[in-house]
Amino acid sequence: MIQVGEGTLTLDDFSEILFKGSPVDLQAGALDKVAENFAFLQQFSSNKLIYGINTGFGPMAQYKISEENLLQLQYNLIRSHSSGGGNLMPPLLVKAVMIARLNSLIQAYSGVHPEVAGLLKDLINKNVYPCIFEHGGVGASGDLVQLAHLGLVLIGEGEVIYEDKVQPTAEVFNKLKIQPLNIRIREGLAILNGTSAMTGIGMVNIIQAQKLLEWSVMLSAMINEVVEAFDDHYSHELNIVKKHTGQNKIAAMLRNILKDSKMIRDRSEHLYNPDKLNQEVFEDKVQEYYSLRCVTQVLGPIYDTIVQAEKVVVNELNSVNDNPVIDHVNKNIFHGGNFHGDYVSLEMDKLKIAVTKLSMLSERQLNYLLNEKLNQKFPPFVNLGVLGFNFGMQGMQFTATSTVAENQTLSFPMYLHSIPNNNDNQDIVSMGCNAALMTKRVIDNSFEVLAIQMMTVLQAIDHLKCVPRLSPETHKIYQSIRAIFPKFVEDAPKYKDLARIKKHFEESGLLIAFNNGTASA
Repeated sequence: MIQVGEGTLTLDDFSEILFKGSPVDLQAGALDKVAENFAFLQQFSSNKLIYGINTGFGPMAQYKISEENLLQLQYNLIRSHSSGGGNLMPPLLVKAVMIARLNSLIQAYSGVHPEVAGLLKDLINKNVYPCIFEHGGVGASGDLVQLAHLGLVLIGEGEVIYEDKVQPTAEVFNKLKIQPLNIRIREGLAILNGTSAMTGIGMVNIIQAQKLLEWSVMLSAMINEVVEAFDDHYSHELNIVKKHTGQNKIAAMLRNILKDSKMIRDRSEHLYNPDKLNQEVFEDKVQEYYSLRCVTQVLGPIYDTIVQAEKVVVNELNSVNDNPVIDHVNKNIFHGGNFHGDYVSLEMDKLKIAVTKLSMLSERQLNYLLNEKLNQKFPPFVNLGVLGFNFGMQGMQFTATSTVAENQTLSFPMYLHSIPNNNDNQDIVSMGCNAALMTKRVIDNSFEVLAIQMMTVLQAIDHLKCVPRLSPETHKIYQSIRAIFPKFVEDAPKYKDLARIKKHFEESGLLIAFNNGTASA
């Protein structure tokens, strides 16, 4: 049971709810504050001009709303902005959005009735997922369109995904004996006016990016092992003179994975051997290609980027991000722009670029293994069959290459792509939800590239017949992946193997880089 309310919701808490199915409970003290905040707004709003309560919205705020239409105004807002397009978000992302919106509203600065928090909690715990579309909000007056579709379900309308199929909300609510939300004062605007779609998706992205980085470090260790690389490029002594946290974290991880390996070489035992000086051309490669030798320098900044993204997005998760802010403590209401998503948008773009670079490293390491002219160690395409007759991993390389190319194109920053709209009321916007969704696509793509790399590394290990010489850590990975992807010699379709390994990567963190869901700088 994860308590939501008076404490800070961490990435680990979020992951427990999302991936392990831990139920949500609302702290009584937090609900008391929500009720107090609502009561203050009820009293304070009488005979005052307050945006979104007795005015229109956005550029229509100059129009006063009559007393008898105040509640209908909130319903009109939800229904009119339920205008999304494109694909439906998968249930995992919708659940993340609901958790994020609940955690913002429970801060007790939004003027909502406690019923809103209770209803969101019930939907999360009962696995009822509002149909929310990917296309919509521009991330400046919040994720208006995405959150409107959440609001539509809260008032008992629209559709939900329940038991793996799209169903009318009213039917599911009747079946589960869930009462729709009754609008009291400003619940419509409070639900819509926030960054919870981009934040929820962003939290998922950070969790998955952590897993990606762990697998990338493991694969980098394994390729260094199979090519019998030298150990000094990930040594403490080499990396400690560079003062970056991420670089030294990656180096330490590599040392931990590769300790006790019988394949990694000590440079002093090889190239520092006086007998080597008698050769005109050295048989041993003096230094490996950058994709093998510069792993700490390439993955280090990615580690640091994930750490920073976690800090910013967790802060947003625990923030009040709608407008106006209803402050019952100071007995006032403050109008502004806490719904603006620039913090999340910028971090998602940075994360997207970092993950794309990770996929590029994977593709280069993959290419090194597949090209016998580069590695001078393996048959072309790590083909364990008859050369010219069988094809090994040749077909899979095309998929990896094209997928990395897509990542590179997707990595143009959304943060810089502001388009004024809303009659120029929203004249500078964040595009935060777009940024988060595109980052998710890049992360999904990268799991695919790393899965192809893993397939190739395992084939290379079997070509060398070196399983007994692997480090204990890489040996364990070899066994676990071979259990779902057996060695192959004859050609056969590989798309199902790819899907299985990708799913394994997405669901299984290695816990070698990040502990308990929290990045440690």
